[in-house]
Amino acid sequence: MPRRQSARQDLSLKWLELFQICAQKGSLQAVSDETGLTISTVSHHLRNLENHLGVELFNHSRRPMVLTPKGRVFLRNIDDALHSIRKAKAEASAGNVSEASYLRLGAIEDFDSDIMPELAVFLLDNMPACDFMYLTDSSHAIIDMLRNRQLDLGITTPPGERTRDLRDRPLLRDPFVVVLPRVNEQSMSDILEGRTKLPFLRFSGNLIIARQIEAQLRRISHSSSHKFECSSNQTLMAMVAAGAGWTITTPLLFSRAKRFQSRLQMRRFPGKGFSRTLAIVATSDCSRSVVDLVDARMRALITEHAITPFRVSAPWLGDSFSLIA
Repeated sequence: MPRRQSARQDLSLKWLELFQICAQKGSLQAVSDETGLTISTVSHHLRNLENHLGVELFNHSRRPMVLTPKGRVFLRNIDDALHSIRKAKAEASAGNVSEASYLRLGAIEDFDSDIMPELAVFLLDNMPACDFMYLTDSSHAIIDMLRNRQLDLGITTPPGERTRDLRDRPLLRDPFVVVLPRVNEQSMSDILEGRTKLPFLRFSGNLIIARQIEAQLRRISHSSSHKFECSSNQTLMAMVAAGAGWTITTPLLFSRAKRFQSRLQMRRFPGKGFSRTLAIVATSDCSRSVVDLVDARMRALITEHAITPFRVSAPWLGDSFSLIA
């Protein structure tokens, strides 16, 4: 058992945070990868914590690292405390955007062509002291990274279940639409009911958007054959433009396919419409002022690059494609 230090150090917040991460990851290497600290530094902090408490929190002979019974009790007790501390820090820094020093931002590829590059330039101008990390990934990967504190903020489909460690701010209502080759004159009912030779080209089944579409197609007993699926909306648009089939996507995604739009037609999904929601999702310790800044700029960019152009080219979308107040 670790000995109590004769000259006791004050309990360090860093020790507690590293202990929590290590309890979740089960590996010093994983903690090192996430925090940027060396393995020896992580180990030193954990030993200091155990020495301070006078108990072993981990079974150090096991790999992956396993909490001792006392370690499990300690983790349970500090989880709420660390959550409150992070929330308090975020609230305290609510007005200090210009002083922010680090922001890890993730977004789905739907915003990649016009909106995210402009957002990045805007943030660099307005947060001059900040180091940025930006990545593009799928919704479920971004949510996982937010939960694991590998990101501070994400622009994505919100998580299906509520969690105290993440807060989401609804941003955009994006309805599903049917996209066909420009020259196609077949009726929507014939296409959806599989009475044509035009196959359905779909998103890869591991994507959240694919699951939403599949659920709706099951509800209307859709039975059309399909022979192609992929994770890239741009590839789907290229295939439809070449006359290889039809697909279901959203106006936001369609707006990215500018090079193919002259060979495409976008139509209302027949019957009862359905849509997805996109949101800004942030960890509890992400500054509210940063969330506000990103939210305001994203709304302006979405309006400029997607909503306003469709008011002219596809007025039938109406308020189904709109920002969420």
